[in-house]
Amino acid sequence: MTSLPPARRFDWSNLGVRVASAVVLVPAVLGAVWFADLPGLRWMFLVLVAVAVALLAIEWGAMTAPYAPVRVSTALTVAVLAGAFLAFQHHMVLAWAAVALGAAAAALVARGVAERPANAAFGVIYLAIPVVCLVWLRGMPEGRQWTVLLFVVAWAADIAAFAVGSALKGPKLWPRFSPNKTWSGFFGGLAAAAGAGAAMAAFSAIVLSVQAGALIGLIAGLATMAGDLWESMLKRRFGVKDSGDLIPGHGGLLDRVDGLMFAVVVLALARLINHWGWAH
Repeated sequence: MTSLPPARRFDWSNLGVRVASAVVLVPAVLGAVWFADLPGLRWMFLVLVAVAVALLAIEWGAMTAPYAPVRVSTALTVAVLAGAFLAFQHHMVLAWAAVALGAAAAALVARGVAERPANAAFGVIYLAIPVVCLVWLRGMPEGRQWTVLLFVVAWAADIAAFAVGSALKGPKLWPRFSPNKTWSGFFGGLAAAAGAGAAMAAFSAIVLSVQAGALIGLIAGLATMAGDLWESMLKRRFGVKDSGDLIPGHGGLLDRVDGLMFAVVVLALARLINHWGWAH
């Protein structure tokens, strides 16, 4: 039996770097989420989102617009932040309108610098939808608990999928686009996400039944892995291995939040349904 090429095996030598990066980033993210309700710190969360948007837009521009990455990245940043700021001010209709107009404006900018308009427009939509959902989710009643639920479920799915897949291996999930992912990791990630959602419902202050927490965790875990696979497909399309090299041991920021970007849409929908009286 032939072994996989070295490029397709996980490089365990950078595991320490990956862990160190997580130790730095995780407290910063959770701190911004947790303390955003305190007087004088209301803007902390939006500042974190703005920095993340700028970095993601830079990576998208570098990946999809090789001839004019700065101009395309700038157009994406302005468009996505316009939607995020309006969502922060609870103007959701205007926020979504700004996203649509921003996508059209980014396409015009890309066309003017001989880049593909569709890539720029899609970049705005791809980044703005999860960003607006995240800002809206944090701004809702129990926003702190629901946002923490989002991160806990997405991280549980990601970590368990990697750990179980590495330990059990087995058939590949989608070898064409992501040769390292396995079906064992897929089901391990789903189980962990459902367990994380149930645990948050049972032991945190969130007003949610354990059954609903498990269901939300399961669906959000599925979205997390779908987002990861989608990002792998995009990178294959644009001919890059990583979206960037911002985070040591992890690649680009887009490589780290690809699953989270899909999961936040699920959590926002679940929060909206919960707001209407379901799953109490």
